[in-house]
This record gives sequence, C-alpha cells and structure tokens, in this order.
Amino acid sequence: MAENPLAPAWLTRPADANAMPTRVWPRTTRRDAGGVATIGGVAVTDLAGRFGTPLYVVDEADFRARAAETYSAFADAFAGVGTNAQVYYAGKAFLSAEIARWVIEAGLNIDVCSGGELAVALAAGIEPGRLGFHGNNKSLSEIDRAVEVGVGTIVIDSAQEVERVADAASRHSRVQRVRLRVVTGVHAHTHEFLATAHEDQKFGVPLADAERIVADIRSHESLSFVGLHAHIGSQIFGADAFASSAARLVAVHARLLEHGDVPELNLGGGFGIAYTAADDPTPVAELAERIAEVVSAEFENVGAPLPTVAFEPGRLIAGPAGITLYTVGTTKPVEVTVPRSAGETSTRLYVSIDGGMSDNTRTALYGADYTARIVGRVSTAEPALVRVAGKHCESGDIVVDAEYLPSDIAPGDLLAVAATGAYCWSLSSNYNYLPRPAVVAVRDGVARVIVRGETEADLLAHDAAITPAQEHTA
Repeated sequence: MAENPLAPAWLTRPADANAMPTRVWPRTTRRDAGGVATIGGVAVTDLAGRFGTPLYVVDEADFRARAAETYSAFADAFAGVGTNAQVYYAGKAFLSAEIARWVIEAGLNIDVCSGGELAVALAAGIEPGRLGFHGNNKSLSEIDRAVEVGVGTIVIDSAQEVERVADAASRHSRVQRVRLRVVTGVHAHTHEFLATAHEDQKFGVPLADAERIVADIRSHESLSFVGLHAHIGSQIFGADAFASSAARLVAVHARLLEHGDVPELNLGGGFGIAYTAADDPTPVAELAERIAEVVSAEFENVGAPLPTVAFEPGRLIAGPAGITLYTVGTTKPVEVTVPRSAGETSTRLYVSIDGGMSDNTRTALYGADYTARIVGRVSTAEPALVRVAGKHCESGDIVVDAEYLPSDIAPGDLLAVAATGAYCWSLSSNYNYLPRPAVVAVRDGVARVIVRGETEADLLAHDAAITPAQEHTA
C-alpha cells in the first residue's frame, strides 16, 4: 500500500505498525508473548487497570541511567581538556520530590525557576547549595527566600535584579553567588517559542551590556559574581549553535577577567531528543566532546584559563524516559482534500483519546510531533494514517498530528505516546475541568505513584462557592 498523500514528508509508512523503535521509547520497553507492551517489567494493561488513564509513566531505570550518563559525558569531556564540568538538571522539564532525589543521586545539581520549584526541591531534602535559581521576573519574596535558605547560585536576568538580590543578601548577612544571563544572538534552529538567544525576547541582557552590569554586581559586597550564563533554546540537534554561543561568550569572559575572578561559564541546556524515528539527535557523549573541544580552543585563543563549565539539560534526561497511556474512545474516518492537488482526496482516521491538550499541550503550542502505538495488543491490520485527538472543546486539541497505526484501532484500545517525560506533566492544566493524571514510576516489575493524580473532588475543593466558607477565611 502506498503512502497516504496527507502524511507529512518526514513520516514513513512502517512495515510493522506494532514496532517500537528503541530510539524513541524508554529503554526497558518490550512486548510480551501476548503482544502487550511492558515498561520496567510492568505490563501497560496492568498499569491502566490499576491507575486508570490518562497516566504518565516514567521508566525509573532509564531516567536514572540518562542522568548518570549525561553527568559522566560532560565531566569526562571537560576533564579531557583540563577543567571541570557542572551539570544542573533543568527542573522545569519535570520536577517532583522523587525526581529531585534521583538526579542528585546521579551527581547533578538542580536548576529551579520559581518559588514552587524551589519548595519542591527543599521538601525533597535537597541541599540548597546544589540549587540554581533562574527566572526573568523573580519576585522579591522568591529572591528573599532563595537567599535566606542558601541557594547556591542565583541567575540575574536583568539590570534591575542586581539591586534586588544584593539587598536580600545584605539583609540576610550573606554573600550570594550570582551569574548574569546574557543574550548571545545565536539563532538556534528550533521553534520560535523555543529559541531564547535571539535579541527580541524576554530573557537575559544584551551581551554588549554585560561588562557594565558585572561591574555593578562587583560593586556590592553582598554579591559574588561567578560567571556568565547563556541559553540558546530547546530541542536543538548538534553542537554547532552551542559552539557559536561559546565563542561569543569567551571573548567577554576574557575581558571580565581583567577586573576580577570569573570561575565559571554556563552554556545552558536545550539538547534535543528523538520524538519520532525521523529524529536523529547527536549522542550526548559526542555533544559533550565537541563542545569541550570548542570551548578549550576559544579560551586558548584569548589566552585565558579554562573555567568550570556548566550545563542545564532537562529534556535530554526526562523526555525519553516517559510515556503517556490513554484509552481510545472513538474513531472517525474523515475524507480530506489533498493539499496542492486537483481535487484528490484521501482518508485520515481521527482517533480520540481520554486526555488531550490538558496533559500534553506541546503539539498545540509548538506543532510538536510524537510517536504513538497500540500497546495492549498487536495487530496484523494494514497501517492507516491517523491523527490522535484529545477530548477538549478545541479543534486544535491534537496530541499526535500524524502517525501510522493499525487500521483496526478501536474504542477501548490502549494507546501510548512516547517521549512525554518532559514538558507534559509540567505544562499540564485543568482545562475543561479535567483532573491532572498521576505519574507512576516503574522499575524491576514494580509500579509506584510518585505524583498523585487529581480527582474531581480536588478540583471542586478550590471552588469557594462549593467548599465551606470557613475553609477560605484567613
């Protein structure tokens, strides 16, 4: 059977619509003798039966391994050029108390960017000195608490924040370590909303202003400047953009050394992962080696010593280790006119699931592509082009825009979407009053809840007209 003309160019009709490419799915994913997918030694049918759907599932062994491998990749690469590397897990990708403990145990620090993320890390028992605090508009109370508890580093995002952090540090009789986030002007090849180093956006200060603002930071006895920080975007393949950003940063770093120590350089994160079989991200060890070579060469060119170099991966660790399980509700074949054709039509099969943009908004936000499979059984039916739609009252409520699945997919089938471990739970909402799903970790045949799912009672409890009035009095 030929390709469906409605399919995007990157999507290839599979020989086997049951196959689960190892590049995309968690490492422990298998199909048992009956065709049921297992992750961490737990059948997805058992997970759905026990916890319901939608359900976020995290392969704990995979997550832990990716954290350890990422840490080792950067540590080894920079040891090879004569310096140290620090790795911060970007908590915004997905953070819970359990996740925080996993990454700390793997040797990483944690980057937080709100008072809530800070609260989670502290509640998990994480040493505050191992935390970095980001944000383009940190409130005075967030800054105060971060300084008070002893957060290791605060990333200053604007000239105005210098005084705010300095004042908080002075009041708490601390010398607060700070980085300065700068905009390098490197335009990463990614979605517009994921690119963060172009000039016309909300993060950081122009690189041309860095020396002036650093001088201001250094004028405060309550602040200790440790280095520049840059983040060029997210879901970036290859090392070229990181190399270009580093080259621009090193020149300014060298000039800053003329007036004081600059012990660190933070190149941010944004390393891409495979969401589909068409994606081919560079292995992290190769990325680390390439970036280390470039950074070393740049510092040699300016005659400056190599500082400690820091990175902030999140998606790279969390994304591939997670999936989302759904139950199919309805299927609907739709005849569609093929674009740029002389009236030719073809069929797209809409598959509606019991979740949607409330548990995965990335497709609606960024036009993200995903891989999906029927996981409760295998099928010998011919592949059909499908679009996996959510249950929300939005035509844009699409979870998987284009995929080939067995044409006999039917109500009640269990469907899994791969690579949802990052930016799905953390971006989830209660749109249409859908409760947020639970997050379950699986490992060695055992499943356990690490984030409890919400119930309708939880949602109603926030409505002041429903719950007793005394619960809402100060």
